[in-house]
Amino acid sequence: MDTESTHSGYSYHSSRSGRSNRHGERSRERHKPSSSKDSSRSERSVIINPPDTPSQNSPVQNGEPLPGEPTPAAEHGDEAQDDNWGETTTAVTGTSELSLSQEEVVGLGKGPEDRVQSCRRYFPLALGLCMGLVVLATPLAFLVLPAALWPDRLQACGTACEGLFLSVSFKLLILLLAVWALFLRPARAGLPRVCVYRAFLATLTLLLIMSYWLFYGVRILDAQDEDYHGIVQFSVSLVDSLLFVHYLAVVLLELRHLQACYSVRVIRSTDGETRHYHMGQLSIQKAALSILEFYYRDFPLHNPALLSASKHRAAKQLAGLKVYNVDAFKNKLRTYLLDSPGNTAGAQPGNGNQSRAMVAAAAKRRDSTHNELYYEEADHERRVRKRRARLVVAVEEAFTHVRRMKKEDERASPSDIMDVREAALAIFPSMARALQKYLRTTRRQHCHSMESIQKHLAFCLVNNMSPKAFLEAYLAPGPTLQYGPERWMADQWTLVSEASVTSSMKEGTEFLLRCLDFSLAITVKSIPYIRMTEEYIDPKSHKFTLLLQSETSV
Repeated sequence: MDTESTHSGYSYHSSRSGRSNRHGERSRERHKPSSSKDSSRSERSVIINPPDTPSQNSPVQNGEPLPGEPTPAAEHGDEAQDDNWGETTTAVTGTSELSLSQEEVVGLGKGPEDRVQSCRRYFPLALGLCMGLVVLATPLAFLVLPAALWPDRLQACGTACEGLFLSVSFKLLILLLAVWALFLRPARAGLPRVCVYRAFLATLTLLLIMSYWLFYGVRILDAQDEDYHGIVQFSVSLVDSLLFVHYLAVVLLELRHLQACYSVRVIRSTDGETRHYHMGQLSIQKAALSILEFYYRDFPLHNPALLSASKHRAAKQLAGLKVYNVDAFKNKLRTYLLDSPGNTAGAQPGNGNQSRAMVAAAAKRRDSTHNELYYEEADHERRVRKRRARLVVAVEEAFTHVRRMKKEDERASPSDIMDVREAALAIFPSMARALQKYLRTTRRQHCHSMESIQKHLAFCLVNNMSPKAFLEAYLAPGPTLQYGPERWMADQWTLVSEASVTSSMKEGTEFLLRCLDFSLAITVKSIPYIRMTEEYIDPKSHKFTLLLQSETSV
């Protein structure tokens, strides 16, 4: 595995095109007297595929392409491809006058956009922190200002004020912890609109603080009230009001949507994968956020390679059909009959029979398409079962070898014991060919890189897992979150809805979540009202007697 290298397709094509361009320039120089360097440079072009934007033909995971990745031309015949991950190849690279580094390509146009997104993400958090500081500092200011402005005129309240001081201190501490637990949490996503309940709670809190400050300024600061006990009680009432506002926030933001009211159906547009979920009273944008979280947890990974087979079959079917313009044929036939009346006897029957024969052949070919689909799926299932059996046998033999080596390591010296990573690298070549063939047959080779497979193998060896536990990640497509973020993380989701996204869901609501490759169609149905009745059964009605006769008929 140390001598392993990856064939660079981009470098090979670039060097090949460079040789062809140089050959063409030499041939043109023989026929043209002179050519400028600027014109020769302007004829060259470079196409760079950034590494962070994997395409369907060359997917990338964890920054490393899967060795032996099939090219688009070899999708229809994977037997002709090289299946050896450990085979040594030579990387051919080429140079170009118009070249950009990968960092420059990835960073083009991301500066202003990232700054705007950062501002939109952290502005509500900064505004909430400022409001929280104002809320917590207001009761303390009510207590400190009279003692700082007119301390000589205040009436001493003694033990009563000290008890109220303790009450204010503990209530503020509880309020601080409650605000931290409810509001100061990392944002899960950036929503298109402001949450209505959060805006309502913020407005209510501001109105409450402004009302208390207005009353405090008019009745206490202007009049310089001497009753300090009344001032302390006024501050305690403000803290109590803030605690009740926080209780209202818990009810609106955390408890209201817990009761299930709607059944939501989510359909993926490409393959028709469907899931159903129960949701409570939520706005459309909040429901969309919850659906995306469910999607990453429950839906299998979106695999565009599985759709290429059906597209190829449809293109093959359309290529075998011929379309005839009957109206144009009739017009040409009519013109021919009018121009040459003597030839009308044999032209019309022959053309009609020929067209009918072509239409019948096309219909027969169309009727036999389902047979082709049936045998194609049967052959695919047979190959999958065959390569799955080979993979299971190869993995079991590799794990058996590891157990045998583990027993030998117990008797060996500490310096000769292999590390887990080294053991994974040692047994990986024995199963690499079977694993790659199986992933290629199931069209999931782009979901697993060689590095991720080796990490998973080392994890299984460390935790003493069975071969079946190792194969579970590859025999069946797992949830989306099982794979790396570069395989499933969409840059942006677009919420498409006829109704306002801040309005609550209701019966018949439909909206769409769209990303670059596919979309999720959501339909909302309300859970029906269930009416239950009670039927009382008398326990005495179940009692009965069994009379047995001593004489029975024989």
